[in-house]
Amino acid sequence: MTRLLSAALLLFTSCTGGDAPPARTGGGDQRKAPAYVKENQEANRIEARDLVNYAARHGLRTRVSGTGVHHQLLRDMPGDTARPGQWVAMNYRMELLNGTTCSASEPGRPESFQVELDHVESGLHEAVQHLSPGDSAVILIPSYRAHGLVGDMDKVPPRSSVVYHIGVISLSGPRDR
Repeated sequence: MTRLLSAALLLFTSCTGGDAPPARTGGGDQRKAPAYVKENQEANRIEARDLVNYAARHGLRTRVSGTGVHHQLLRDMPGDTARPGQWVAMNYRMELLNGTTCSASEPGRPESFQVELDHVESGLHEAVQHLSPGDSAVILIPSYRAHGLVGDMDKVPPRSSVVYHIGVISLSGPRDR
């Protein structure tokens, strides 16, 4: 019994000794945070203006969502729109605002992804939910809903908006694929 009590006392004293680690305050120098916030807000304003200018230069009358994603239907076919969990098969071309093509589906070989579940741009997940089979659209996605601050580490540079030209081929349920 004495050994057990001694072991417990030793364990207790060894775990409570020493200086406590410093408290975390959220990281970074709090005095600089407002400058970073203002800089980011200004960059977002410039990016929003660039998207509006792109739409105007290309004769687009886009609808803008609350998250800043622009879309314009070029062909609107009747039918149900894509829902979360459904598979969307589509032909697409993704380019930068300067017209540089970053990626595209191969002719006759549409690409598919599952709405709100696959690893594609969050702005694309949002926009396809306005589309039905047979629709074609132009979608302008700001960087924070596309590839973000670092880009895709390949063809999309850091903090770049992207433009999708898409044609929806089909929608299918999660189990119908």
